[in-house]
Amino acid sequence: MMLETETVLDRRRLRRHVSFWRIATVAAAVIAVGAVAFSNERVAGLVASNHIARVSISGAITENRDQLKLLKKLAEDEKATAVILYIDSPGGTSTGGEAIYEELRAIAKKKPVVAQFGTLAASAGYIVALAADHIVSRGNTITGSVGVLVQWPEFTDLFEKVGVKVHEIKSGELKAAPSPFQPLDEAGRAVTKDMVDDSFKWFLNLVHERRGVDTASVPGLEKGRIFTGRQALEHKLVDELGGEAEAIRWLEEKRGIEKDLKVVDWKPETAKKWSLGLFGSIARDITSDMLAGAGEAITQHATSTPWRLDGLVSVWQPSEN
Repeated sequence: MMLETETVLDRRRLRRHVSFWRIATVAAAVIAVGAVAFSNERVAGLVASNHIARVSISGAITENRDQLKLLKKLAEDEKATAVILYIDSPGGTSTGGEAIYEELRAIAKKKPVVAQFGTLAASAGYIVALAADHIVSRGNTITGSVGVLVQWPEFTDLFEKVGVKVHEIKSGELKAAPSPFQPLDEAGRAVTKDMVDDSFKWFLNLVHERRGVDTASVPGLEKGRIFTGRQALEHKLVDELGGEAEAIRWLEEKRGIEKDLKVVDWKPETAKKWSLGLFGSIARDITSDMLAGAGEAITQHATSTPWRLDGLVSVWQPSEN
């Protein structure tokens, strides 16, 4: 009889434990979902009060769909009364710079946009900056490098040494020109140069129209030289030296933006991490540290992946010599 009583009590205790963990699991899931939803609103910039949106353009510039989607949302959000565009990039693809430029100009039709330069704002990074109504640069920022290039390796000598031949049948002599498997002929060089020149003309016209400068009169500009922020100011490629404080001051004094507004980071969905504030910390601790570890590993892998820039590029490439 005593044994049966203990068995019943053990079963009741087991059911209580199971119920407890079921409730805890459900609660953890609810908190996690709420935290992610809360984070999504913060990351997307959907805050309840008026604010200045900060958008960061860093690393290699490409035609990133998530980033372009973010800019479209920013244009429609009435709570984001102004935009600070922080740029720290050596450039990237010309089409990437063009796509971001166009989205930023759409934003500028509805709210003021000011660009703030970090260490680098060159080539396609400068294309993006040209969309802003005002440009603030550090004195030692590297900027400029106005130009376009296309690069490819040629393996013909190597293949000849190792005894490799590449055969091809193509519809026309200019198909797949230039090619890494054939020496560049004059016809291929001419059409490639014509393509680069066309994009370069577009870039120069953008500088002329947006900055109001005669590009030919700026020493070395049309040859792709780089400038410090101080030199860029001298040649009217930027408007002011300083940082975010000067950018905010310009918005307040010249564009009538409300003073002391909070600056909120707007980030693409892919840039989300597990830094979700108090609720995110609770959810993370309850669920497991495995998720945070996995997220960190994925982030490290993504940031360590080498650049792959196909097509025409506008990027500053310092010499290794």
